[in-house]
Parts: sequence; structure tokens; C-alpha cells
Amino acid sequence: MFKQKTDNRKQKSARTALRTLFDVRSRAERGFTILMAALVASIVLSLGTSIFGLVQKSLVLSSIGRDSQFAFYAADSGAECALYWDVRRNYFATSAPPDIVFPQPMCDGQSFCDELSDLCTRSGSYPQTMSFQLEPNSYCANITVEKSLDPDTGAVRTIVHADGFSRRCDSILDSSRVLQRSVELHY
Repeated sequence: MFKQKTDNRKQKSARTALRTLFDVRSRAERGFTILMAALVASIVLSLGTSIFGLVQKSLVLSSIGRDSQFAFYAADSGAECALYWDVRRNYFATSAPPDIVFPQPMCDGQSFCDELSDLCTRSGSYPQTMSFQLEPNSYCANITVEKSLDPDTGAVRTIVHADGFSRRCDSILDSSRVLQRSVELHY
């Protein structure tokens, strides 16, 4: 009987030891599960943050490309306007008055010769520089037409320089992200 009690005690203590070992193992597994969940959450969060950064940079780059195209189109429209009025209407000539049929030069529905502009008056000699500003499709374009005589040939040389901007003319100085593209014509 004494032996049986001793065996029962030994079995009980072995069961208790197994239970204690099992409880320790289950506690450790629970801690491991929390650690694994935190690790997976941090990996997913870092991947999400890096993907967000890439998407944000791509959006900025595409908007810069779009604004660059708008600035180029504004510069090209301004240069084409000056080219038309110079070649077709001889408007920027120093000796001849502007074409009488079109006394008020217009591009994109905007007049670029007003009372305050130097384009309405002619100096009568070379070199002569005339500048004006347009807003084709609500984007700013600063155009300069320079006429001079070629010293070798005596021919009239013209340079049309147009700067296009990705904003309206009144907001160029206010904005920090204004793109400028230029077009220059020589003939």
C-alpha cells in the first residue's frame, strides 16, 4: 500500500511536471504567435509604405510631364502667332506700317497690341526688339521678336523667342512649381 501511494505520488508529480511543461510550452507558443503577428504586420506596413512612396513619386513625375507639355504648347502657340503676323502680315517690319486689313493683331482671341505696348509703334531702324505676352489656353507665353540686319548679306534677320509656362501669367511668380519651355525660330 505504501508502495502504491508512492507510485501514485510519482505518477501525480510526473503528470504535474508534464502539465507544467505543457503550460510553459503553450505560454511560449502564445508569445511566439504575438511576435509572429507583429512581425508580419510590420512587414506588410513597410511594403505598403514603400509602394505608397513609389506611387506618389510616379504621380509627381507624370504631373511634371503633363505641365511640361502645356508649357511647350504655350511656347509653340506664341511662336506660331508671331511667325504668322510677321510672315503673312508683315506686322513686325520696321519700315512698313502694319497691314491695314488687320489693324489689331490677335492670336487665340487675344490682342497683343494695345496702347501701352511697344508693338504699336515702330522705331524705323534696325535692330528692333518687340515683346508681347499671350495666354493661349490659359497658359502664359512671353514672345520676343528681334529684327536685325545681317552684316554680311544685308538681309533682314529675324529671331522669334517664345517662353511658355505651365501656369497663367499672373500666377507665375506666386507658384513654386512652374515649368518653362522655350521655342526659338531663326529666319
